[in-house]
Amino acid sequence: MPRVLEPELMDDPEQALAYARANFEQGNKQFVQQFIDANADFQSGHILDLGCGPADIPIRLIRALPTCQVTAVDASEPMIRLATEAVNAAGLADKISLRCERFQTLLLDEPADATISNSLAHHIPNPLQFWYRIKQLTKPGGGVLVMDLLRPESPEAARAIVEQYASSESPILQRDFYNSLLAAFTEDEVAAHLAELNFSRLVIDVVDDRHWVVRGRV
Repeated sequence: MPRVLEPELMDDPEQALAYARANFEQGNKQFVQQFIDANADFQSGHILDLGCGPADIPIRLIRALPTCQVTAVDASEPMIRLATEAVNAAGLADKISLRCERFQTLLLDEPADATISNSLAHHIPNPLQFWYRIKQLTKPGGGVLVMDLLRPESPEAARAIVEQYASSESPILQRDFYNSLLAAFTEDEVAAHLAELNFSRLVIDVVDDRHWVVRGRV
């Protein structure tokens, strides 16, 4: 099945709220644990989160690694508003810096010690741009953890995945989940992107029927 692009930004407030209210607890917990497991010596430093959404992952990350700082970036204003509410409610505004910016034009005072991203890549029309910016924004030798959706073989397979995993979620979330599956990348495509940018220390792993993970160091 060819890739079908979806909008790069989640600008609709109802769309952002549906995403924020969805139950991603288990997946987000596992994502944070994967970062910790892959970076066992990482106890303090600056972590960059590209496409932070409502900031559930940055909050979980700081609770697990309280001596770290996170710069959490999302280009959606409604999403950053929800993220701000969540970070303030968690009492972590001194640890998590939220920025409403496109990753393509993001500037940091210095590259991050590590970069993470969950479910941003499938929104990007040009995937090489995404990986190139990760290289620019992360210190040499810095840890990288990226997770995203895996494109199914057919629209019918995508609908089956939505039914299996999101049947209890809102119609808005179900629609967005389906569209995101169609916009996602295959394992071979991601491997080709990494090879083209010479990411020899990043490896891809398909972790379940709907996600791939790239981990390693730049």
